[in-house]
Amino acid sequence: MIFRNHHHLAYCTNIHPAETWTETFQVLQTDVLAVRDSLQSQPTPSRTARTSSSFAIGLRLSALAAEQLLQDDNLTQFRTWLHSNNCYVFTINGFPYGAFHHTSVKENVYRPDWTTPERLAYTNNLFTIINTLCPPDSGGSVSTLPGSFKEFKADETLIFQNLYHCAEHIHQLAQESGKDLHLGLEPEPIGHFENTDETLAFFDRFLNWAQTNTHDPQLIKQHIGINYDTCHFALEFDDCRTSLQKLTNAGLRISKIHLSNALSFNPKNPEALEAIKKFNEPTYLHQVILNTSPLTRFKDLPQFFESLEASTLNLETSTEGRIHFHIPLYSAPLSPLASTLSHAQEALQLLEENPDLCPHLEIETYTWGVLPDNLQKPLTEQITAEYQWVFNQPSTHTK
Repeated sequence: MIFRNHHHLAYCTNIHPAETWTETFQVLQTDVLAVRDSLQSQPTPSRTARTSSSFAIGLRLSALAAEQLLQDDNLTQFRTWLHSNNCYVFTINGFPYGAFHHTSVKENVYRPDWTTPERLAYTNNLFTIINTLCPPDSGGSVSTLPGSFKEFKADETLIFQNLYHCAEHIHQLAQESGKDLHLGLEPEPIGHFENTDETLAFFDRFLNWAQTNTHDPQLIKQHIGINYDTCHFALEFDDCRTSLQKLTNAGLRISKIHLSNALSFNPKNPEALEAIKKFNEPTYLHQVILNTSPLTRFKDLPQFFESLEASTLNLETSTEGRIHFHIPLYSAPLSPLASTLSHAQEALQLLEENPDLCPHLEIETYTWGVLPDNLQKPLTEQITAEYQWVFNQPSTHTK
């Protein structure tokens, strides 16, 4: 759907377990249309979104599903289905390559990384798909991991080579279709690059590599940018306004903004420490960052608790900890816990002030299945409530 007359807004279907194309299409026909129908049955402030327009889908495709969608006439049939149901796809989540539910994902979500031909082939497939599906007025984006994971000690030259080959593939498709196509690298805690400064440094090295190897840096700037996840940058204690200004001032493209929310707690509060234990689950990485100087980082909640129990963690200068656990946009966690919701609110305010900052918005709370019981309710209601939270954010520039 169109949000505030300028932006394409969807929710990411990575919340729905589906690994084959058959499973993915079944999810689209049932769960996704249920969310569409739920939204259309509720009043929406006219100033914020045109729910009478086509319903936008933020598609998640595994590598297997993408390969299967490109077989036979599946893609043509899917495009016909989208048209028949007044839906469209403007973005694809290409971060998780394989299984994303009902298994221990953890750092495996970074495998294969951008040093591998498998990651390149998968992403190229996604761009072939999005180029076919996206409307000309929206263009198409694909989000992906920030190159690799710090622990993998990846060969950055291989990352640059594969990303550049991907940019060439994107450029060829864009030249043929006339559509604006772009890849968004998504900084994440303990990723190959994870915060504003590391992102700027990575792109500086990438562009310098391109010049040194007689490649076209403009091709990179045109087709490769940043998937700005408000949960991830909040986890790094980066200020939203400052971060986005630094990135855009450097000439980097904001490909997509993920509207998401992280968990916050007081590490000196015993009740808060007890409360966060229920968020320690085995599926996803839940990196912990404390606002010490410099920041103190833990790969996952178990490592944080181990450090506490071993009394090796100095909390004297820390007033806040943040956890990579996507929690609802619309509902604050129970005291003594808090959230980083203000970062998502600030991003929306910046889009009010500068609508051209980024065309693509995606609600991305993928942890519904592992939330503690007190935050659970039927999934369609959860997703609908997140949309309503976005719609109800203050708007000062209306048409």
